[in-house]
Amino acid sequence: MLRGCRKVLHTLLLGDFSDKRISEPARSLVQRAMLLNPVISKLAGKRVVLASGSPRRQDILTNVGLRFEVVPSWFKETLDKSMFAAPNEYAIETAKQKALEVARRMHLKHRITPDIIIGADTIVTLEDSILEKPVDKQDAYNMLSRMNGKEHSVFSGVVIVLCRSEKDNELETEVIDFYEETKVKFADLSEELLREYVDSGEPMDKAGGYGIQALGGMLVEYIRGDFLNVVGFPLNHFCKKLAELYYPPPKCTIQRVKHDSIPYVETFEDFNDVESESSTHTQCAKVTNTLDMNDVLPPAAKAHRGSGLTTPCGDRIAFPSKMIKLLDGFKASKALFVACKLKVFDILKERGLLRAMDVAKKRNISVSGTERLLDACVALGLLEKTHQAYSNTDLSNTYLVTDSKYSLHDYIMYCNDHLWPFFTNLDSAVKEGTTLQRGTFWKNHEHLLQDSHNLLVKQHLSAMHSIIKVTGRAIVTAFDLSQVKSACDLGGCTGALAHELVQTYPNLKVTVFDLPDVLENVSSFQPVGQCATRVTFTKGDFFKDNLPEADLYILSRVLHDCSDEKLHTLLTKVSDSCKPGNFLLVAEIVLDEEKRNPRALLQSLSMTEGKQRNGSKYKHLLQKYGFTNIQIKITGNILDAILAIKG
Repeated sequence: MLRGCRKVLHTLLLGDFSDKRISEPARSLVQRAMLLNPVISKLAGKRVVLASGSPRRQDILTNVGLRFEVVPSWFKETLDKSMFAAPNEYAIETAKQKALEVARRMHLKHRITPDIIIGADTIVTLEDSILEKPVDKQDAYNMLSRMNGKEHSVFSGVVIVLCRSEKDNELETEVIDFYEETKVKFADLSEELLREYVDSGEPMDKAGGYGIQALGGMLVEYIRGDFLNVVGFPLNHFCKKLAELYYPPPKCTIQRVKHDSIPYVETFEDFNDVESESSTHTQCAKVTNTLDMNDVLPPAAKAHRGSGLTTPCGDRIAFPSKMIKLLDGFKASKALFVACKLKVFDILKERGLLRAMDVAKKRNISVSGTERLLDACVALGLLEKTHQAYSNTDLSNTYLVTDSKYSLHDYIMYCNDHLWPFFTNLDSAVKEGTTLQRGTFWKNHEHLLQDSHNLLVKQHLSAMHSIIKVTGRAIVTAFDLSQVKSACDLGGCTGALAHELVQTYPNLKVTVFDLPDVLENVSSFQPVGQCATRVTFTKGDFFKDNLPEADLYILSRVLHDCSDEKLHTLLTKVSDSCKPGNFLLVAEIVLDEEKRNPRALLQSLSMTEGKQRNGSKYKHLLQKYGFTNIQIKITGNILDAILAIKG
């Protein structure tokens, strides 16, 4: 009967009123329901994903004509219920984590960025206890017995995640959430009836242990609220929420209320928190910003955003948002440095969701200071915050946790301990035109290298190692080097790039050529495995000593640091060592022709003896030393790649 009604409803929603078997009252009811159909039609042509394997949710959404893919979430529903002030908050957070897990997996693993992901979680509550799916028959019976003759609540938390992939292929998401509550009362039921219902097997995959749309309907005396919410998805509220997005109220009817309890970041305008409340006090819809609303929402839903100033004469001038970001840039960097120094990201990876006081206790630091730092990291996109508890983002787990394969932690600490002090004295360096490093670390570099156990040397090696771990694959795959049999990485430091090469090219052997005191400190960086045997280390000074023979010579992060004299000495030695047809691979930041690349230009402010170059200048430089067929690959990573052939 119910299935037949669904079929009729689906037919009518698609616009077919020719079926004479449909009564006038039913026809009138469905015609009213069709008022929601234009909202659903707004999703036509978009890639919509349902992050749930529930057949009931699939049926509900299919029956209103929504086209979508089903990608069940892998999120483990292990959130600590005690951390949530109300059951609806727990349901919303679970739905959010389900949807975001699917968004990240599709983006990273399958290289697909959907337009919209729908996540949902339904729970049953009785006397402040949350009842989810029973683990076995006895658990199901216990649940049903507790609800026998009593009224309970069914909560569904729903999130609508709007997704976008930027040019740098980073996933950005906009999360809109809401919940629905329905009251359900069980009749007074016999133990025998409950046992028979459990034996039917129906309770086992349903929150609260019953399905109201099937045999479980016999247990129910009455409901107050949305029936479909009890089935598993509050369709009416979902469509209303879509209508708010695609058909927002006129601006003149919107009342803006400032909530003093909501923290905000004064000058990071892209991280504003926007909250909106529904018409009832029991249900609220919240928007969590991680990207600009104007880039994702429908045109009608784009709110006016104050982006200018008015002069006394009434003229409008643009607000200097980029300038404000520059002014606050150093604050953001220092917040990152301090969070890494305290190993906040390690703690959160080990322990999962933690409150500020838990992190503070772990590090024996102030709670108020910790909370402010963690909130800043949330605003910067490094952490996520859920009901006063914090967790790492995927970005932080990948690049900021110390034991991650691609961790940049050591480089960040090097920036904090050494580069930050250099740039503190930038005004003097600009006035004098001398290196920032003169009189500080590099003034004593030779002395430090004589002490192979000096901490600064090891920090420098760790920093360079982490950079190559992140950018190495982009460098070695920028060009096809499969024909090369032997390579020599000049100044190859820990051998990170060499190991990346032998993993990519099975027939290649690589020699790392570097100073004796450098190579004495690289043993701790060496991986284990068969590929590692194809990497060897040779002590020497590439400015003074003969270079090992190789088909390919590599200069990574070397040329930009050399004076003209040293550059001539080095490239002459490399050119003389190359046979016709041999290769030279250079890894550097390549400036664009108009010199607009801020990373390279900011690096040039270190005032080293060398200089940053654009592609044309690198070509001219290498041609001067007999190299031809020069190719340049802008990798989009930390370093770019240049390949040249000896003529």
